[in-house]
Amino acid sequence: MPPSPPSTPPPAPMFEPPRSIAIEGPIRVGKSTLARVLAERLHARRVFDPEDNPFLADFYREKPGSAFRAQMYFLIERRQRLAEAQQDVAVPLVSDFLFEKDKIFAYINLENEELKLYERYFEMFAAAVKPPDLVIYLQATPEVLRDRIARKKSLAEKQISQAYLTEVVRAYEHFFFRYSASDLLVINTSEIDFVERNADLQQLLRRLQEPVKGTQYFLPLGTAE
Repeated sequence: MPPSPPSTPPPAPMFEPPRSIAIEGPIRVGKSTLARVLAERLHARRVFDPEDNPFLADFYREKPGSAFRAQMYFLIERRQRLAEAQQDVAVPLVSDFLFEKDKIFAYINLENEELKLYERYFEMFAAAVKPPDLVIYLQATPEVLRDRIARKKSLAEKQISQAYLTEVVRAYEHFFFRYSASDLLVINTSEIDFVERNADLQQLLRRLQEPVKGTQYFLPLGTAE
């Protein structure tokens, strides 16, 4: 009998998207839009960042004590929403936020004694939350974000000062420069607007069809208006 032909190696496994994804970035960077699209494509459960914080309006008006109340409300709500969603491991998960980022705003907004109390609760709550498989960090300059806030026409958001917005952007950069708990894809959105332009969104989605290992960066090219 003639020798058998060499066996064909099995095909390489297709890329499987991560089971849990968190999307992060400063205000008006496009977190909610991207989370909605990914949740639909992956048939995933979506976890929304709280938008009904009753202390937020007072915080934007710089009312004394409102920062601590607003921060604790966010901390409790974010922990509860993620802990509940993570109980069902059979369903993919897309979150509008990363739980650990709660500290970014706590360090910016809270006084020393408030921060000590906050940190006690944060450590206790964090034990019940698993890190995601992938974090997508959306970047944009303060100037771009200010323009998007103006177009949103939210009275509360318009009270955010340029100085505070700049401080938030810098805090995000500092936080994610050291982040290592999950695979991380950093996407600069200053030259694109995937909320308003579908071509920009499709460019972004094509990148997300490729695997991410460790920390990787993506600088998309903007499309014409």
